[in-house]
Amino acid sequence: MKSDTGTRQLTAKGRATRDRIVAAAAGLMYERGVAATTTEDIQRAAEVKSPSQLYHYFGDKRTLVQAVIQYQTEQVLAFQRPLLSRLDSFESLQAWRDAVVEVQRARNCEGGCPLGSLAAELSDVDPGAREQLMAGYGQWEDAVRDGLASMRERGELDAAADPGRLALALLTALQGGLLMTQNRRDTLALETVLDAMIDRIRIHAVTQRAPAS
Repeated sequence: MKSDTGTRQLTAKGRATRDRIVAAAAGLMYERGVAATTTEDIQRAAEVKSPSQLYHYFGDKRTLVQAVIQYQTEQVLAFQRPLLSRLDSFESLQAWRDAVVEVQRARNCEGGCPLGSLAAELSDVDPGAREQLMAGYGQWEDAVRDGLASMRERGELDAAADPGRLALALLTALQGGLLMTQNRRDTLALETVLDAMIDRIRIHAVTQRAPAS
């Protein structure tokens, strides 16, 4: 696989052009799918003058797809990072849930998860893309797990709570809920499954008893 031009080797103008190409490709691939997005489509959307300029930054489409995965991973995590960085209470879990639902409402329940869409199309046909997507999901999962682990360390969750498995289950539920939201064109399934998972985590909540007088 050919690698793209390293961003550290680019001028500010070159870096801006590369970033514009990646953003345009990400938008088209999210809307149409990877297979249905041609390099000509990307060239027009990014306002790149010639195919040779596109290939200057990316040796082939697969390399560009890798950059798109990285871009979409950062976009997904950047939106959630303020919440994920302190996802260590039931209040913050609820706030994260509400934010995710609100984003889908703002999108009119169209499009689904940018990473999920790429995973559905690429995981069985591009092992390199699958590994990169797994790494992206791993960052997401780790952030949730770290918050739950903090709750357990503080004694807010009992010793039986497994932060890793609960985080994986929550992320899996989210992905299924986003797919159903896209299909149903409403957020009911997403709300239902996230509420169910938060209730599942609450099973491990430790009730704080007042000290005996």
